[in-house]
Amino acid sequence: MRISSIDRQTKETCIQMTLQIDGNGIAKVDTGVGFMNHMLELFAFHSGFDLEVKCQGDIEVGSHHTVEDLGIVLGECIKEALGDKKGIYRYGQMSVPMDETLVTTTLDLSGRPYLVYNATLPLGMLGNYETEMTKEFFKAVSDHALMTLHINQAYGENTHHIIEAMFKSFARALKQAVSIDEKNKDLIVSSKGML
Repeated sequence: MRISSIDRQTKETCIQMTLQIDGNGIAKVDTGVGFMNHMLELFAFHSGFDLEVKCQGDIEVGSHHTVEDLGIVLGECIKEALGDKKGIYRYGQMSVPMDETLVTTTLDLSGRPYLVYNATLPLGMLGNYETEMTKEFFKAVSDHALMTLHINQAYGENTHHIIEAMFKSFARALKQAVSIDEKNKDLIVSSKGML
């Protein structure tokens, strides 16, 4: 079972998260930030991962700490659940259109964190979600999952659509990358012998 449970407590947030990679796309999410709940539910559905999240954050000062810390914990859960990464495809890529928007996510579970993020978000707020935190969320995921992550918006005008296409394309690309290659299920896909 590729599963991880992490509790993280700071003076700004308290997060409990459980991630099961070989799941059914079931999400139970309560972050205190409505738009973030929606994005994590979409992430679970499109990745096929089961995700349970309970977060209490200092949202009275904004969504910054909550969103960034959720990225940290999600990245840690991905890393822990994958273990030695034996048998995985390692790479994933998906382009997702959403009405006028097109976003492509390409990733490598390389053991080397790096984020390339090219997006323009017209609105600064969606409910109590600060849209500039989208980049910080994915940076935190990349850093803590030890993942090379490229997110590129080709075009788009609606902020909700752009961010939603990011989360969906990320989920679908990650689903590919963590899938087991049955022909090479006992191998680690690296000339170094480790990821």
